[in-house]
Amino acid sequence: MTASHARVLYDLCGTDDRRFSPYCWRVKLALAHKGLAFETAAVPFTGIPGVLGGRFKTVPILDDGGTIVADSLAIADYLEDTYHGRPSLYGGPGGRAAARFVDRWAVTQLHAPLVRIVVRDIHDRLEPADQAYFRQSREARFSKSLEEIEDKSAERVQSVRAALEPLRATLALQPFLGGEGPLMSDYCVFGTLQWARITSPVAILAEGDPVHAWFERCLDLYDGMGRRAVTA
Repeated sequence: MTASHARVLYDLCGTDDRRFSPYCWRVKLALAHKGLAFETAAVPFTGIPGVLGGRFKTVPILDDGGTIVADSLAIADYLEDTYHGRPSLYGGPGGRAAARFVDRWAVTQLHAPLVRIVVRDIHDRLEPADQAYFRQSREARFSKSLEEIEDKSAERVQSVRAALEPLRATLALQPFLGGEGPLMSDYCVFGTLQWARITSPVAILAEGDPVHAWFERCLDLYDGMGRRAVTA
């Protein structure tokens, strides 16, 4: 990466340089998949309004030598279309459409039950100013206190494992959602499960589960990028 073309990913962080955003993890793996060098700029929740003049309300945000793109799938599309000579994130138009389905499935079917497990853990891994923001915003969203939202019960964990059944059935037949190798669809689900791994000590995946074996393979991708992350 040259000084004339610095590639910077604005990446959500908590205490101890804990990088936990599921959407930022999608982009980090997408950049690595494309073989593109990048740097990350750590941004706390309360620091997002100060990024690039406050143009965006959330991260990830990619600054690719002055080209600014936000939102994980928009960034993936940009990388695919701009760096089309490098390994494909989608494997074709069908894979691009499939990634959109997997994105929505992960957000609606996995984030919803997972957030009840990890919400207090996220709060406890933030600086005080971010804790105040996180509590206010999440309690307004759920109309409950964080203490009332939190649910680390065995039943809650089992509900997440049950939601993974479509992934489990697919991974019993092939090593990745992308087939023999990972594609953006894999990164969409990996980001969600990495979010839980980094923020909470609760074991979401059971050993012996095909999803657990797949997640371990994903952690080892790109010289163990995911495995090196600060975890709970």
